[in-house]
Amino acid sequence: MTYKILFLDIDGTILKPDHTYETTTKNAIKQVKDQGIEVFLATGRPLHEVEKLARDLEISSYIGYNGAFAVYQNETIINEPIINEPMRRKSVEEFLQISEELQHDMVLYSRDKNYFTSLEKEVVQKFIETFQLVKNDTYHDGVSSDILGATVINVSEGQAQNYEIEPDIRLSPVNVDGAQNSYDIIRNQVNKGEAVKKLLDRLEIPREKAIAFGDGMNDKEMLMAVGEGFAMSDGHPDLVQYAKHQTTAVTDSGIYNGLRKLGLVK
Repeated sequence: MTYKILFLDIDGTILKPDHTYETTTKNAIKQVKDQGIEVFLATGRPLHEVEKLARDLEISSYIGYNGAFAVYQNETIINEPIINEPMRRKSVEEFLQISEELQHDMVLYSRDKNYFTSLEKEVVQKFIETFQLVKNDTYHDGVSSDILGATVINVSEGQAQNYEIEPDIRLSPVNVDGAQNSYDIIRNQVNKGEAVKKLLDRLEIPREKAIAFGDGMNDKEMLMAVGEGFAMSDGHPDLVQYAKHQTTAVTDSGIYNGLRKLGLVK
C-alpha cells in the first residue's frame, strides 16, 4: 500500500506527560515526510498554541480545535482555511450559563487566544500549566461569535451530561495527566473525523491511504475515518475498539512502532 497522508494527535500521542517527545517520533515523522506523505497535526488544542511544536517537527498542516479549523501547508495552496466552523453564539452562551450554575470553569478557544471564565482559580492555573498555554485572557461577550472550541474544567462525576444541550453535542474526557475532570465539548458534525473526511475529499486521497494516531476519546472519529487507525496502548481504554491497530505507549515509541508495522520506517 502506498500511503499519502498521516494525522497525529498531540497530547498523549506525540507529547509525553512531561511535554517532550521521543527522538524516535521525530525521526519517524521525517522518514514518512521524505516519502512524500503529508503529515497533519490533529489536536483539540488551539493552533496558536502548537506553533513551536510544528516548527520543531517541520509540519505545516493542521487540524485544530477538535476539528473546527484546518489549514493545509500553511495555506500556501489555498487562500482560506479548508475548515472554519465556529460554535453557534447561542450555544456558547448556554455553556457559560451552565458552567456558572454548576460552579465550573471554562476555557473557550478563538483563533488568537484562550479565553477563561476565570484566571485566578488554582484549578485554572493547573490547567494552564498542564498544557503550557501562553495566549490567555478573560472571556468577554465580544468574542462569543469567534469561539471554535471549548473545554469545561473541574467537572464532578455525572455532571458532564449537563452540557449535552443538543443531540449534536457530546463531552469527551481530556486524557492528560493534570487535567482530570476536564471535558472537551465535541460537536458530532464538527470533530477530528469529520475534518479528516473533508480533507481527504479536498485532497482527493482515498481513506485507505490515510493513517491516524490518537489516545483520547476525541480521536475516535478520526481513527474510524482512515484506513489505518492506531490507538496508543496507554490511551483511553475505550478508544481501542474504534481503532484498527493498537500501538505501544507514547513513552515507548508508539508512533514509530505503528509506522514500522506498516513498513514505513526503519
